[in-house]
Amino acid sequence: MAKKLTTKKIPKAEKPEVKTSDLQADIFNAQGKKSGSLQLPENIFGVAWNESLMHQVVTSMQDNARTPVAHTKGRGDVRGGGRKPWKQKGTGRARHSSIRSPIWKGGGVTHGPINSKVFARTIPSKMRAKALFMALSRKLRDGQIVFVNSFEIEKPSTATAKKALVALAKSGFEKLNASKNNVALVAFSDAKEASVKSFRNIGNVRYSAVRDLNPVAVLRHSYLILENPEAAVAILATRTKK
Repeated sequence: MAKKLTTKKIPKAEKPEVKTSDLQADIFNAQGKKSGSLQLPENIFGVAWNESLMHQVVTSMQDNARTPVAHTKGRGDVRGGGRKPWKQKGTGRARHSSIRSPIWKGGGVTHGPINSKVFARTIPSKMRAKALFMALSRKLRDGQIVFVNSFEIEKPSTATAKKALVALAKSGFEKLNASKNNVALVAFSDAKEASVKSFRNIGNVRYSAVRDLNPVAVLRHSYLILENPEAAVAILATRTKK
């Protein structure tokens, strides 16, 4: 049975309306040039960091993703051991009741892992949403969110996708040109087949739909690239109403 995730300080529910502020972001095109700007909502990209809340949500999501595989048998599960190995007294040896005792070779395992253990924990939707907004806010403050109006990919082409990343790297996002793992997470508001097939062949880049964004995926990658930012922000705004 899944455990209920609790916290001493339950975050207050966000108001349905989207608050705007002075948060401005530049929008780039596939050639790495600025093509406009975007006013960002404060209750999505201006949320203060809460270490305790983020830790609870991230660890809970990691627990929910666990698939228990390791399994050991206790002394009652292993085969054999029904007969006492030797009589209680008179042999000069230590007394034993079963050859399947944990101290015997081939015996059961004491307190070992079992695959029936449930690690799942329930995460309230408001906590999950606020953790996502905190992750987005930190990424924005660190200059690690790239807003792209369109990648202009009409047919699958990994070369075209790489060319767009190189162009964005030259516009101030240098790490996009790095070879290490988890360089970028590309989030599509409307994932077209051509764009998905173009980016999925790049080993250090992952893709996702904006509606599926979560704090673990956002924090795991160096950059978050939001394609069609106006639509992406509108999708994220619906998370404040839950």
